[in-house]
Amino acid sequence: MELQQILEQQITAAVQSLFSVNLPNIEFQPTRKDFEGDITVVVFPMLKFLKGNPVAIGTQIGEYLQREVTEVSKFNVVKGFLNLVISDAYYLNAFNTILSQENFGYTRPDSREAFMVEYSSPNTNKPLHLGHIRNNLLGYSVAELLKAAGHKVYKTQIINDRGIHICKSMLAWQRFGNGETPESSGLKGDHLVGKYYVEFNKVYKTEISDLVAGGKERSIAEKEAPILLAAQQMLRRWEAGEEEVVNLWEMMNAWVYDGFDITYKNLGVDFDKLYYESTTYLLGRDVVKEGLEKGVFYKKEDGSVWIDLTEEGLDEKIVLRADGTAVYMTQDIGTAIQRVTDFPDIQGMVYTVGNEQDYHFKVLFLILRRLGYTWAEKLHHLSYGMVDLPTGKMKSREGTVVDADDLIQNMEETAESISRELGKLEGYTETEKKALYRTIGLGALKYFILKVDPKKRIVFNPEESVDFQGNTGPFIQYTYARIQSILRKADVDQLTTSVHMAMELHEKEKELLKLVEIFPEKVQEAAANYSPALVANYVYDLVREFNSFYQQVSILGETNPGKRSFRIALSKKVGEVIRDGFAVLGIAVPERM
Repeated sequence: MELQQILEQQITAAVQSLFSVNLPNIEFQPTRKDFEGDITVVVFPMLKFLKGNPVAIGTQIGEYLQREVTEVSKFNVVKGFLNLVISDAYYLNAFNTILSQENFGYTRPDSREAFMVEYSSPNTNKPLHLGHIRNNLLGYSVAELLKAAGHKVYKTQIINDRGIHICKSMLAWQRFGNGETPESSGLKGDHLVGKYYVEFNKVYKTEISDLVAGGKERSIAEKEAPILLAAQQMLRRWEAGEEEVVNLWEMMNAWVYDGFDITYKNLGVDFDKLYYESTTYLLGRDVVKEGLEKGVFYKKEDGSVWIDLTEEGLDEKIVLRADGTAVYMTQDIGTAIQRVTDFPDIQGMVYTVGNEQDYHFKVLFLILRRLGYTWAEKLHHLSYGMVDLPTGKMKSREGTVVDADDLIQNMEETAESISRELGKLEGYTETEKKALYRTIGLGALKYFILKVDPKKRIVFNPEESVDFQGNTGPFIQYTYARIQSILRKADVDQLTTSVHMAMELHEKEKELLKLVEIFPEKVQEAAANYSPALVANYVYDLVREFNSFYQQVSILGETNPGKRSFRIALSKKVGEVIRDGFAVLGIAVPERM
């Protein structure tokens, strides 16, 4: 039983015994650093049910707990706060339990509902960029968190491989590419296709300017630019299934997929199932027709089909055009249903999509609930803010985005530069150095992004992220490597699997034990809130506490064999929690730095 559960039971019993009152709930909080104690009971909410002075009430409860509860060794009352000091024996016993557990912090796999987590979902007209990196890192780490919390997870993406955007790249390549391929150019396939998307927009801007100079209004010129009209005609030919256009589309998309695969591998993310918009865009129309018969949707005079969501504070939403063609909402309805058909055990889905789509997903989830799907109650939009650079926003059409491949390489180079300056690589081979630069660089990138609440906008600074001090990935990785160095010097094989219960704990040992003990709780909390930031910042707090412990308490130099063995075992467990906490974030840790 967890400490808070024990205390809840005992405080309820204390209040019943002392005041003949049944409290409905008890409020706890961590004890403030400037007061003695490990956990604090907030007395003020009890005043709704108990009459009296909060200090006197807190004192009476404290005396009862100290007398009746072995886990409570001391207490003090500050105003309406009852600060409890928990016995060393409790923490040592908890640590013994932790040492005996396999996969500490993780719940037995597949013991809870199955989820599908969607992330990445790029367009096939350009390479992945910094915004995609945040999307991928969030989606992948949420999937890993849900797994760690005991859920079965399917990772997926829907690739936007049709529409005017891909036709723009196709048309530009057809006109200006001279048969260029990834092999002949030396470019990754997604970079090559992205190059022609930028080229299209250059020509498009020039044509608009020429039309405006010839007397056209800009709004009209934007619609009548010849290259745009040609791209629209190409889209119609693709939708009609013309062999020449379809073959070109297949060839250029294949280039892009090969390029994406390299980026995903370098980033360390993967997928269990891929969906393509070219095969899902027809889904949902039959569902809409069925919903129309059931009265979920209604038809307007022009034949278009709508749903009225005004009662839920939203508006009316079209789900089928007058000509019977689908809108994006229709496709998303059909795709969600198709996923449950493909994976019948799915009981919830997580969509990792930027916050500009917040309204879209509110509508989608409401529609699916109105249609009567029980799994629709467990749909979640993992909404996240944009990623900017210190220089400002990125623009895909102008080719000013931060390319994901370039950024990954830049992070490795930054890690190499800083590592060389710090002189931390003595005795490494060149191969070992290169692997370490990648581990540090990717760790810096991933941690910088994941430590921030997903909803917040980020300004990403590569140099700041690779700092070996402060709340950064390399700082945490370095502490892990330091622990491994301690373990190499110690005789770890001789460590006992339990510690002596009568040992008196140093203040720093106790603080470290308290943090280690809550790792499973943090994993569950992060999974429930779809927030990798909760684990990222927990690991940082653990690392800070370990470094304070390391500076104030002798580990290998301790002469008492029992204490020395305990401190080594504690260091080893801290290292394992750092490793496992970073693993759910998709971050590797080096054995030495």
